[in-house]
Amino acid sequence: MSTEAKGVIELPAESFSRREERAALATVPPADATPMSMLAVAVQRGMDPATIKDLLALQKEWEANEARKAFNEAFAAFKAEAVKVIKNRTVDAGPLLGKSYAELFSVVDAVTPALSKHGLSAAWRLTKDEKDWIEVTCCLKHRLGHSECVAMGGPPDTGGAKSAIQARASTVSYLERYTLKAVCGVAEQGDDTNGGGGKGATVPDPAGKQALEACGSLSALQDAWKALTPEQRKTLAEVKERCKANIKAAEAEASQP
Repeated sequence: MSTEAKGVIELPAESFSRREERAALATVPPADATPMSMLAVAVQRGMDPATIKDLLALQKEWEANEARKAFNEAFAAFKAEAVKVIKNRTVDAGPLLGKSYAELFSVVDAVTPALSKHGLSAAWRLTKDEKDWIEVTCCLKHRLGHSECVAMGGPPDTGGAKSAIQARASTVSYLERYTLKAVCGVAEQGDDTNGGGGKGATVPDPAGKQALEACGSLSALQDAWKALTPEQRKTLAEVKERCKANIKAAEAEASQP
């Protein structure tokens, strides 16, 4: 294969069928010694097809390396933009009641200007579409061609009395949101009111938190949850899920012989 050192590109001697061809290519000044410049010399001098083929392969490898370096530089510049993804929606029902998150359009709106500024763009592909499993791949691509991708999969989201097509669309949207955040390396933060700072993390209601954490069974936890006010529940969704997980873990441990 080829090597590149100190601005001089070298090819193995066996790549050329004639000594004069190697001598001709050696006339290219080191400062201008790129695979393309050497290929131009080869074509002008009527060198054999094998030599030209080797130079074409070298040019392709050189371009891929340049594209990879350009991607890394552009991505570093993108990260320096300190992109902020704002949680713009709050769950109003179900086990995640009160939990806030950023919808897909909020993530797209946050990252697109900074990506475009540095020659980057993001796009998705549906890489697996089966009855019980959907996989989405998000690729971040530089204008010179190099790309990096992240894939994530999951089952159709059948909760909330969705139709079959709505269940699949919900999962696709969810996967698009998370793969975009992953490939861009961004995370969500609290709402920002007209640039005046975020509202901060939700503080669990102290009395309600104590009541949930005192429960020793799932039925007791459910009763305690029902006894809370709607305002308390909005702050305690994560506490409830954590208590449920702890109770289940304790019951599983107790059932072991």
